[in-house]
Amino acid sequence: MSRVTLVQLENLLLEAANGLGKLDISAKRNYVFALLLIKRCSDVFERSWQDQYDAELARSNDPGEATEAADDPEAYGTEVFVPPDSRWAKLVARSTKMGGHLNAALHGLERHNEDLDGVLRHVDFNQAPDGTQLKDSTLVELVRLFARLRLADEDLEFPDLIGLAYEKVLRAFAESVDSKGGDFYTARSVVRLMVRLAAPRPRDSVYDPCAGSCGMLVYAREHVADHHPGQAHTISLAGQELSTSHWAAGRMNLLLHGIRDADVKLGDTLTEPRHLDGGSPRRFNRILSNPEFSWKDYDPAAASSHDYRRFDHGTSPSADLMFVQHMVASLADDGVAVTVMPHGVLFRDRVEKEIRESLLRADAIEAVIGLGANILHGTGIPICLLILRAPGHKPAHSRGKVLFVNADREYRRGRKQNILGEEHAEKIVRIYEEWREVGGFSRAVPVDELLDDGANLNIRRWVDNTPEPEPQDVSAHLYGGIPRAEVEALTPVFAAYGLDPGAFFADPGDGYLDFLPEGHQATAARVDSLAGDREEVFRAAVDTWWREHAVLLKELPNGGASMAARASLISSFCKTVDSVPLLDEFTAAGIVAEWWADNLADVKVLAAQGSAHLAEAWGASAVAALPVRRVRGKSKPTTGAEWRAVRERPFVQRLLPWYAEQATAAEVAHATLDADVRIAEEEGVTAADLKKLKNDRDAAGKAVDAVAMLLRSLIITEIDGITPERAGQLVVDVFGQDVAARIEVCLEGARRELTAGFQRLADKYETSLEDLERERDEAAARLAAHLHALGYPRRKHQRTP
Repeated sequence: MSRVTLVQLENLLLEAANGLGKLDISAKRNYVFALLLIKRCSDVFERSWQDQYDAELARSNDPGEATEAADDPEAYGTEVFVPPDSRWAKLVARSTKMGGHLNAALHGLERHNEDLDGVLRHVDFNQAPDGTQLKDSTLVELVRLFARLRLADEDLEFPDLIGLAYEKVLRAFAESVDSKGGDFYTARSVVRLMVRLAAPRPRDSVYDPCAGSCGMLVYAREHVADHHPGQAHTISLAGQELSTSHWAAGRMNLLLHGIRDADVKLGDTLTEPRHLDGGSPRRFNRILSNPEFSWKDYDPAAASSHDYRRFDHGTSPSADLMFVQHMVASLADDGVAVTVMPHGVLFRDRVEKEIRESLLRADAIEAVIGLGANILHGTGIPICLLILRAPGHKPAHSRGKVLFVNADREYRRGRKQNILGEEHAEKIVRIYEEWREVGGFSRAVPVDELLDDGANLNIRRWVDNTPEPEPQDVSAHLYGGIPRAEVEALTPVFAAYGLDPGAFFADPGDGYLDFLPEGHQATAARVDSLAGDREEVFRAAVDTWWREHAVLLKELPNGGASMAARASLISSFCKTVDSVPLLDEFTAAGIVAEWWADNLADVKVLAAQGSAHLAEAWGASAVAALPVRRVRGKSKPTTGAEWRAVRERPFVQRLLPWYAEQATAAEVAHATLDADVRIAEEEGVTAADLKKLKNDRDAAGKAVDAVAMLLRSLIITEIDGITPERAGQLVVDVFGQDVAARIEVCLEGARRELTAGFQRLADKYETSLEDLERERDEAAARLAAHLHALGYPRRKHQRTP
């Protein structure tokens, strides 16, 4: 049975959103996710209902009694009960008044399931929030659209596919509304980083005082599921959200991720905290949050009058540090909080300075991590992460110190936003976990030193990552030569390739070096060639590493822990790189981390269904990209760019290693004959010769069509007969090819850095002032000789200016 893929569900949800026309994006989001929730609950419930019906029918032999028993909500315990009018089979049979039927379906779900109370009532399928009346025909089409896919557990490629599709589409919605997206969505790369820094454990309590779409809570639970298989259910989740629509969307997010026991309340966290023990905040092991920056509706007087023993450090005119104080007050003794903040909280004066001083004296700030600009939706400003501890309860290694990490250059440029990649997150997490100091990136500063400096936590004040100015040796510029110190500065980069930079320069013995007689361009080419030799050694080491450790992927379907496999791959690759150090440890770790993140859906399919199913899914995807067209009643294959794209897929290349060569040969033959026809037409050959050429070209075109048509059947045939062993090796080979391609990109960058260092010296010092003067004098002499030959010799008497 074909299972629903992540791409299929994601495309369906986006198609549903497009089908709603020009509605506001928040309305589209609510309608699409409400339909998804109804469909998901209905499909899951259908199996339970059938089991109840069959059991009662076997007992009573009465279909009426069996139906009545299966429709009894009491029979389902803690399962979501779907009343008859909320079941998809009834909805899809409707053709009129669909808005009313969908509203009834939502209300039925809320009425029969306590944890859905209030989550769906803000969704009205008859009228959008802006007053737009939804057309009956539009809603009927949406219901039929969702009917294409069954969404019960057994229909999905991997267990959390619904939740992952929800996250991807939520991101698409956030990206489409620019400045408003950050109101309900925090970039998931930032969320993942925060969760990794907080590192929630089994049986922890996790809290988000500004829950939004509840992504922090979802990822905290997934972190435990990934790192401690089978123990995700042991953590408790809690949160609070001010916006009713965001609260409902967050609750829906939790439900679609299969989380029904989260305690997410509605209300203002600063003036009406809903998680209290007596008159004090409830304590949590982990807190993760992204409060709205400089919240405009914040009322300092109201917050101060609803203190609940939270604001002992002071009342700030801005909400930012009030949220920080609330989190510190809500930490258990072993607790860790990670929160997003604007940079202003690090250095703003007056009351906020006093609050920082008080927090530092309490030793509640463990780390300050600066991230780049334009990473979050809705704001282009740089942001920082504060890592907080319960006062007096820092671990020994960080007690009395604050770790500053300046990661404001750790991102990739995106089309609309900068992207905090997995390679960047890996570096930040390693630095924090190992409490490492790296020049220009991280530094542990004593709290006393911070207090002496006025509690100024400006990151660049403590970790300046401004590049060193390019050195300029005046003597070398004037009289020639290359400063020995600047050549020696290239040693670390050259040494990685087993090269001594001094060997590529001549030493005249005056304290400066010279380029070799062969010229700097020839020397640079030789450096590049020698670097290639070292790279071959590196590639051999990488091939050995992949052969030895890719077995971890084959073990995933047999119960192997996926995150343990990820950690092992990263660790072993870093050791391999260390033996041939062309890449630094952070680049090496980032390669595997980024590859894992980009292929996460396939890894999940592999773990849940095995390599044979993943190979089948790849094959089905390739076949789907090769639709057969009907032209004048005849079948015509997909050719051109689409065909080439499919045959160049790593999976297809591995499955049919000979096919690409045959297809290319057919295309070249056709292109050559087509060119011959055009030349013949221009040169005016005989009609007979031209006709023959055209016939040959047409035959070559049909040969291309035949080869293209063959690809579909070849893929289907190969997949139908694939063995688990071959599928496993195919999966490993395809993944390995992807990893190798990423490594090659990094190797190219490292080699460019090697040759660029040499080229910078040439650009600076190839020509000195003495060289210019000599060239000037020689040019003047040539000019004088030329003028003399023309009869204009220089006169002996020279006029003074």
